[in-house]
Amino acid sequence: MSVRGQFRSLRGISTAVALIAIGAVGCADVTDAVDSAKDGAKKVARQRSVFSLNVGDCYNPNNKAGGTEILVEIVPCAEAHTGQVVGDFKIEEGSKYPGADAVAAIADERCPAEAGKFAPDTWALPKGVGLIHYTPTQESWATGDRAVSCSYTKDSGTFTGALNAKSLKPEQTAYLNGSNAVYDAFWANQSDKDSVEADFTGYKAQAKAVAAALDTHVKGLKDIDGSEVGKLRADLTKTAEQWKKAANAADTDTFYIAYDSAFTGIDPNKTVAARKELGLATTVPADEAEVWAS
Repeated sequence: MSVRGQFRSLRGISTAVALIAIGAVGCADVTDAVDSAKDGAKKVARQRSVFSLNVGDCYNPNNKAGGTEILVEIVPCAEAHTGQVVGDFKIEEGSKYPGADAVAAIADERCPAEAGKFAPDTWALPKGVGLIHYTPTQESWATGDRAVSCSYTKDSGTFTGALNAKSLKPEQTAYLNGSNAVYDAFWANQSDKDSVEADFTGYKAQAKAVAAALDTHVKGLKDIDGSEVGKLRADLTKTAEQWKKAANAADTDTFYIAYDSAFTGIDPNKTVAARKELGLATTVPADEAEVWAS
């Protein structure tokens, strides 16, 4: 996780970088030194405090190892970059600093929804991109900092282009809203227990939430034309019934019988044909593929 650090002014650094670079070499190498100094000055001129990041900003972090970040290099999205800010919000919970873990938990809960507004199709994200956040530290909280910046960042290497560059058609948006809500319901209600027996109530609550999300998704698909979308709608209608059976199960054996088909019914691989018909990305993200293949 990356966290906010204290801001330090950059005034005058560009000139200092150029002078130091030129003074460190002989006359024969002045041209190379000047070019290097220009590159360094350009990078410094692009520095921005993490306190002033805006949604849509593409950037390269200075602290490659993570941890407390003070400044990042803002770059045009057409250039290679490590991350893009895809959402932000302010923490409203109380006036006392809740602690690093509590702040991170708030960001973990809210950033996916904020990111979903900016880049709703996670399948279209570059490979290796994951969601992180910049959050207030105890020191910045004392100065009134309550802002959280949510960012899609590449684990290694860079990517080019803005993540929200492609405009979506109404039917694409309708599909993604419904599909994302189903998976959000599944993961947001995932029990921390490994077995149904250890948390029967929790697993049933998850099933109820997923069933409700599927019902809403199915309704949203009714106004979308296409044979593959129609097939998916019929399959998801049956799948929703299995989740409802799991939610209403009187015992764990009954739950397991319903859950088996309910879980496989929301396998993302089963949505590929409908996505292709809608003109959406069709490659299942590696993390989702691993979960459903396990």
